[in-house]
Amino acid sequence: MVQNFEGRLTDRLTSTDAMIAVFSPSATVQRMLDIEAALARALAACGVIPATAVDSIEAACHADRIDADALTEAAARAGNLAIPLVKQLTALVASSSPEAAKYVHWGATSQDIIDTGMILQLRDALAAIEAQLGTLSAALARQAERHRSTPMVGRTWLQQALPITLGLKFAQSLDAIERHRTRLAQLRARALVVQFGGAAGTLASLGERADAVAQALARDLQLPLPAIPWHTHRDRIAEIATVLGLVTGTLGKIARDVSLQMQTEIGEVAEPSGAGKGGSSTMPHKRNPVGCAAVLSAAARTPGLVATMLAGMVQEHERALGGWQAEWETLPDIVRLCAGAVAQATEIVDGLEIDTGRLATNLDATRGLILAEAIMLALGETMGRLEAHHLVEHASKEAVASGRSLREVLATNVEVTKQLSTERLDALFDPANYSGRAEAFVDAVLDAFRTRKPNWSSDQP
Repeated sequence: MVQNFEGRLTDRLTSTDAMIAVFSPSATVQRMLDIEAALARALAACGVIPATAVDSIEAACHADRIDADALTEAAARAGNLAIPLVKQLTALVASSSPEAAKYVHWGATSQDIIDTGMILQLRDALAAIEAQLGTLSAALARQAERHRSTPMVGRTWLQQALPITLGLKFAQSLDAIERHRTRLAQLRARALVVQFGGAAGTLASLGERADAVAQALARDLQLPLPAIPWHTHRDRIAEIATVLGLVTGTLGKIARDVSLQMQTEIGEVAEPSGAGKGGSSTMPHKRNPVGCAAVLSAAARTPGLVATMLAGMVQEHERALGGWQAEWETLPDIVRLCAGAVAQATEIVDGLEIDTGRLATNLDATRGLILAEAIMLALGETMGRLEAHHLVEHASKEAVASGRSLREVLATNVEVTKQLSTERLDALFDPANYSGRAEAFVDAVLDAFRTRKPNWSSDQP
């Protein structure tokens, strides 16, 4: 018997169970009902509605009491979920207390309920993503420390450039993720605020008690109360989308590099393996970078979604016609994709298999040509940079043409041997001696990370 499927078939390919749950239909409805219940408590506390009405309203504010099919069908006609939800809620309250039903949704507008419900979901989501990023940072820090001095080739324009260390790549990613964690902490304090303005953003229906009700509602929800309602000023929401877009872009950078290093011809690293992971339906030998693919898919989709959020900021007067509505599916998608990408990136980094032998082999692929700059500068100390450049350039071409290493060619050049001893040449052709400040940069990033997380240890799992 074929079972019915809930959600999208690719949900677990693109996100985490926890984030799927935060933005599930039932969770979305429940958060809106949470606002209605909190509003009733705030209104009663301020003497706007009878205190006797609260229990009946609270008792009805449970998503499992809502007819989901009727809600979604009515929402298509009403233009949003809040209008039919309030109708169902009112009917539920009336079934037990007709008097209490008079006070459902008192003083609020649909957007107050939808926006503040979304803020509650975002509060849960951003806290989870920030925690995820902390785990990813710890994994990157462990790898950066472990491979602080592991030599590898640096590449520019996809071509071999100069020696670096593998730890440097991890440290660069760690530094970026830590900046994102700072952004998220600042963002949560700035953007996660109550929306409560009534029909046109003036709370006119609550008269002199408007401020007291708004403050009581904010306290109940444990959210800051902004100075003014923000119905058609969406910078907070757009900033959330943009910061998550930045996070996903950084994760995409990590995944891009890992997937390139996983290519058969490169073979420097590999995603952690596991049963049923990364195989091919037809080629038994394949080990595909499926984690990287998931991250890169998120990184490809997210910029367009962020653009939708930015475009939606241009809203009409006191209530939007299309821009606000465009957020409802777009922002949850951004959050889900970001959470999924962080989870995949963490698994990749934490279990990354590193072939140091292949790193060394690739470092020597040019047979010393990537150290031409080091030789040129050493010779330039006595013969001048330009003349040294010509000499090493000619020697490099000779090495390629003859199939010899640059070291072998230079060792037969009298001009070189007059100035550089055999020992000096050997030292200059050791990639570890020309990684510049790579190790110091790794140390600086790790020191900053330890300052932020003093109990961190590289021995932690």
